[in-house]
Amino acid sequence: MDSSELYHVKQQFILGAYKSLVNLTLPDPGSPDYTPILVYQARAHIALNEPEAVSQVVPEDTENVALKAVSALARYVVASSADKKDTSLEELRDLCIEIEGEDVDADENEKGMVRVLAGTAFALAGEVEEALETLGAGTSTQNLEAVAFTVQIYLSINRPDLARKEFDQAKRWSEDDLLLQLIESSIGLVTGKDGYSDCNSFYTEQLGNPSLSSAHLLTARGVTRLLRGEVPAAKCDFEEAVSQLGGKPDAETLAAMTVAAGLGTSKHAEADQLFSQLQSQYPSYPMVLDVDRKADLFDELCAKFDVPPLAVATA
Repeated sequence: MDSSELYHVKQQFILGAYKSLVNLTLPDPGSPDYTPILVYQARAHIALNEPEAVSQVVPEDTENVALKAVSALARYVVASSADKKDTSLEELRDLCIEIEGEDVDADENEKGMVRVLAGTAFALAGEVEEALETLGAGTSTQNLEAVAFTVQIYLSINRPDLARKEFDQAKRWSEDDLLLQLIESSIGLVTGKDGYSDCNSFYTEQLGNPSLSSAHLLTARGVTRLLRGEVPAAKCDFEEAVSQLGGKPDAETLAAMTVAAGLGTSKHAEADQLFSQLQSQYPSYPMVLDVDRKADLFDELCAKFDVPPLAVATA
């Protein structure tokens, strides 16, 4: 069973309170909580788009498989060339093989963390099938973080039916865990179940926690409000999220602000300006890639279209 300190750290990470985690004072290296908390802190750096900071907090000579995995994920994210990215992916594949060995020095939690981190990298690389296999999709694995990420992958490829199947299976063995509630809210956000009321209530409840500060949750609730047609309220959430991020919106908040600017009575020039900012700062964000693909397709179709000559009236 997790200690109260580790439990709190997990809650902070799950709810996107990444800034709190990167500023957290680590326990003594001799504490059993030291390694798992360090892994969550390193993951928080990656989530904040600070992967280079991981090498400063994780010892280079570590033999712990979970710390090796989070370092490899950070190197994958920060890599500037395809060769370097491939090297990091191979490191993670080797670690996935290593944890299957009988003589590996790792407990089940550390093994599960390796699978989650490796699955994250494989998904980022577009290796969806490998990511799902690594995470144990469709199996009896009892790792709720792996289930959560599996659900996110299925939702990203427009398979909410499979996401729901993973969630329903997890409910059979998992307790009423906060992460389980978050998984259900994610599915509800995509499917629009009950007019988004369940996910909206969940985000609002978590934001009422005075000990939690999470721009991620604010953005999630803002998106829910957009889907419910509550544009002014959504914009308030996005503004507060930007404030918590120190005035610089992350990719998901900037994308949501772009959509909000194109709705209601806002001027479309604002939406164009925000999208240009998103395109410039986060060129690999899914929304940017999708719009770019559609723009290319439009240009391709236009090039194939022959404008017929104007009809000339005859006397």
